[in-house]
Amino acid sequence: MLNEVTKISLDGREIFLVGTAHVSKESVDLVRDVIERENPDIVAVELDEQRYDSLLNKKKWDETEIHKVIRTGKTYLFLMQLLLTNFQRKIGDKLGIKPGSEMLKAIEVAREKDSKIALVDRDVRVTLKRAFNRMSLREKFRLLFGFFSGVFEDEEISEEILEKLKDKDIMTEMMEELSREIPSIKDVLIDERDRYIANKIIGLEGKRVVAVVGAGHVEGIKRIIESRKKENIEKLEKIPESRNPWKYLGYSVPLIFISLVVWGFYTNGTELTIEMLKKWFLINGVLSAIGTALAFGHPLSIMVAFLAAPFTSLNPTLAAGWFAGLTEAWIRKPKVKDFDNLFKLDGIRDYWGNRVTRILLVIVFANIGSSIGTFIALPYLALLL
Repeated sequence: MLNEVTKISLDGREIFLVGTAHVSKESVDLVRDVIERENPDIVAVELDEQRYDSLLNKKKWDETEIHKVIRTGKTYLFLMQLLLTNFQRKIGDKLGIKPGSEMLKAIEVAREKDSKIALVDRDVRVTLKRAFNRMSLREKFRLLFGFFSGVFEDEEISEEILEKLKDKDIMTEMMEELSREIPSIKDVLIDERDRYIANKIIGLEGKRVVAVVGAGHVEGIKRIIESRKKENIEKLEKIPESRNPWKYLGYSVPLIFISLVVWGFYTNGTELTIEMLKKWFLINGVLSAIGTALAFGHPLSIMVAFLAAPFTSLNPTLAAGWFAGLTEAWIRKPKVKDFDNLFKLDGIRDYWGNRVTRILLVIVFANIGSSIGTFIALPYLALLL
């Protein structure tokens, strides 16, 4: 329950777990009061380095970083972070308080008290990547559908939801909702983070520790700390290989394609081979181009997607969306206001209207179109034999 402080005694140390909601004025006051009253050696906050820097330094994105996101293939992770951050910010706007205010207050008071500050949460990018690697192809499509049909809705947030979230840690609530929709990743989104945060707290050396965490984590963290079973959390910071057998399909596509073309040449000669190559190029290229057009990509980006898709589909280390996205970034260079507004996106129009997110959507839609084209083209080529 929100606004409760849970005290844990551990080997002569005192740990105070402060359960908060990330957009609650009461949480800000509670955090300040507890730290001032307990005067801890260490104040632990549920932040990773990235979110800590973002809160304190108001980090500005620039074109170089967007190009890095594209080149490293982290478009989907970046979009997911934007969606989570903007949803949290939207709730905060409705409740009249900035998301993360309780963490900022904890850091501020800790500095006033000369207490050490410890960051105890796992990098959200690692959490999301580990979750994606656990998901089946069907679950990824389900997530993608929810991504566009649910989060992009322009509907106003209902009063019922607002009242519910006043007593909730929003990020944990969203993670729990995602876990209900896709049970296979509950362990990564909820249980692993409880274990990670709990063990980070256990490893702190202060005699008195105040840990500011989301209300949804308190029970799990308390249970783990009281069990006194310390765990090596390095394995929770690694991104394991995906266990999804569908990932190997990308490597089988070129083999299947070459086999079909060679068999076509062997049985029917040059004419059929040329026809098969034409169909492959058109089906893959056209569908990737359509995807780029649906993202309102520039005509040149659409053309690049059309030309790149037939070739990138045969190379599992490349994607048509990367080329289309880089073209979009080169032609429609994002302006300063686009980067400034990345965390002020409320609905589908904002995502398509912002030049940065439009680049990301061009990548996503071009890749989806190319993937659909591959699944259609291969059986079609087989039918031509």
